[in-house]
Amino acid sequence: MRNLLRKFLPHHDTVKNNRWLKPFGNWLQKPDLWHLHRRQVAGGVAVGLFCGLIPGPLQMLAATLMAVLLRVNLPVALFSTLYTNPFTIVPLYLLAYRLGAWVSGTELPVPLLALVYAAGWRGWLAQLGKPLLIGLPLLAIFFSVTGYVFVRIAWRVAVILKWRSRKRRREG
Repeated sequence: MRNLLRKFLPHHDTVKNNRWLKPFGNWLQKPDLWHLHRRQVAGGVAVGLFCGLIPGPLQMLAATLMAVLLRVNLPVALFSTLYTNPFTIVPLYLLAYRLGAWVSGTELPVPLLALVYAAGWRGWLAQLGKPLLIGLPLLAIFFSVTGYVFVRIAWRVAVILKWRSRKRRREG
């Protein structure tokens, strides 16, 4: 698992010598941000999945800040935010709205798509505000906890399978 991740992650010296990242050198030089350990990688996935639902271009910035503060793998956190894109953001926000409406007990009297086309983005935001503001953090927490647990279990299974294959090679 670790070797697979090493293929895709940038080398520590590449980041250290990048002219755009030199002003942030003290923060980005912490070894925890680049370490490929199951806790750091699982934490990076959790941070990325949580920050992926933040609107607009703030996803990467929020993922970077949270990864530095929580000392989890930074490249994994940044990569994990990419599950939201122009194709997936609308269904994810609809899911968050439905979750928020279910939790808060509010529901729109008109169909959701009719409201989007008729009221414009300001009316859409005003009507969806409360359920969406409740549903987005709940969905983000659910995704991050699920991602963290999944990575920890998958990492453990990969290690056990590797141990077993090594044991079979030694015995045979």
